[in-house]
Order: sequence, then structure tokens, then C-alpha cells
Amino acid sequence: MEQKILLLGNPALYQTASAVVREDFSALPQIIEDLHDTLLAFRQKYGAGRAIAAPQIGIQKRILYMYIDHPIAFINPRLAFPDSEQMEVLDDCMSFPNLLVKVLRYKRCIIHYTDMDGQPCSMKLEGDLAELIQHEYDHLDGILAVMRSIDTHSFYWKETPQHS
Repeated sequence: MEQKILLLGNPALYQTASAVVREDFSALPQIIEDLHDTLLAFRQKYGAGRAIAAPQIGIQKRILYMYIDHPIAFINPRLAFPDSEQMEVLDDCMSFPNLLVKVLRYKRCIIHYTDMDGQPCSMKLEGDLAELIQHEYDHLDGILAVMRSIDTHSFYWKETPQHS
């Protein structure tokens, strides 16, 4: 079911999410469904949205959900960076849908995670997908893109078309 997305300024967005433990696995299908429905509703309204973190809907667990060409849930993800090359990007967020923030992100990353069956997995990401996963991962640690701005002049308002 679609959930309310917490907006910039909500204290819950600044909390560190706790690890998913064995006892939490029975609740995962519902959480993932809620993340999916919320992501698709946001996409319908704003014409954007590729991933969401559980803390954005008030669930303080280390869960990320991405839906680009197929859905994927990342349980207890950990990031590694194979090199130090960074890129400057304009970051946006469902928690502040009309704001863009200029930030630096690593160009490549590896995400290690557990899948819905409890199996360990990893995935190498580059470019916009590496940036996306770093953005979502930050939500698990209570870090928002506005906190990573390059400087005080790195904020841009965007007009988003309202889709019905």
C-alpha cells in the first residue's frame, strides 16, 4: 500500500536505521510492497523516481528498494568503493521533490546485500546507478543530500510537471 513519504525536516529522516534481523524477515514482503507502491505512486505524480529507502516511509530498517527495469530489494546493504574517482551530480530526492542539490559521489561502487531469500549478493554499479545507490544508502544513516552539498550555492529549485 502506498505510504506517506517523510519530507525534509522530519526528525525521523535523520535517524540511523537498524539492521534487519531474522525476526524481521516475515514482515519484509509487506515492507517491500509498500516501498514498491510508494515509489510507483511518486513516479506517477512527478514523472521521476527510481529507488526508495525504508526510512523515507518511516520504517527504520536497513532496506533499499530499486525499480528500474525490474524490482530489487537490498537488505542490510554495505557499500564498497573500488577507486576514489568522483563525479559532480545534481541530486534529487523524494523527500524534497522540487529541490536539486549539487553533490560529489563516487563514480563506481559495489553494493553487498542480502536478498529476500536471505542469500548474500553483490552488484557492481557505475555512473548514475552508483550515484543513486549512494543516495539511497545515505538515508539508512540519516544523511540527506542537502547535508552533502558541495557549498552553500549548490541548491536549485526545479519545476516538476504534475502527472495525474
